[in-house]
Amino acid sequence: MKRAKTSKAWMKEHVNDFFVKQAKKEGYRSRAAYKLLEINERDHILKPGLIVVDLGAAPGSWSQVVSQKVGDTGKIIALDILEMMPLSNVTFIQSDFREEPAISELKNHLSGRSANLVISDMAPNMSGIVVSDQARSMYLAELALAFTMEQLNYGGNFLVKVFQGRDFDPFLREMRASFQTVAIRKPKASRDRSNELYLLGLGKKQ
Repeated sequence: MKRAKTSKAWMKEHVNDFFVKQAKKEGYRSRAAYKLLEINERDHILKPGLIVVDLGAAPGSWSQVVSQKVGDTGKIIALDILEMMPLSNVTFIQSDFREEPAISELKNHLSGRSANLVISDMAPNMSGIVVSDQARSMYLAELALAFTMEQLNYGGNFLVKVFQGRDFDPFLREMRASFQTVAIRKPKASRDRSNELYLLGLGKKQ
């Protein structure tokens, strides 16, 4: 009974959510688009012609934003374990980022070139067990950082979703060791009750 009430409360909040309504109005696939739009408005990480890797891309709202900003001269490679409907100017890979075949396919599509920007909105399926969820989320963030340090060009940027918890500070230190500047962002489109944050690494070090 309690679960049903919780589900109803979530649905009511979702239906009345400003960003949900705005996404429907403007044609974005989810409210998450406004997180990236806000970060980009502040930090200017999306520019015409960039090569961008979008990890955890489904349903595709971040790739939509990237496609608008990088234009026809840019290249977008998106990956998710879930299906994603096709998008113009986006190469989609349906694969599990935790497995080697996903990494190999991403590298193949990069065709020997380095990415200018890697963005990751990956999150595990939440169990409700905070410690476990945070640990699994941080594992995905660490995998994304490892891929980024191998495939991102010198001076490139990295945006990754993380959840606050005991592993946050060590990961932040690792980010600061890898980039010239690291900013912590909490977009308005992130729900207030959520402990998600976005770390933005600017200027990959050699």
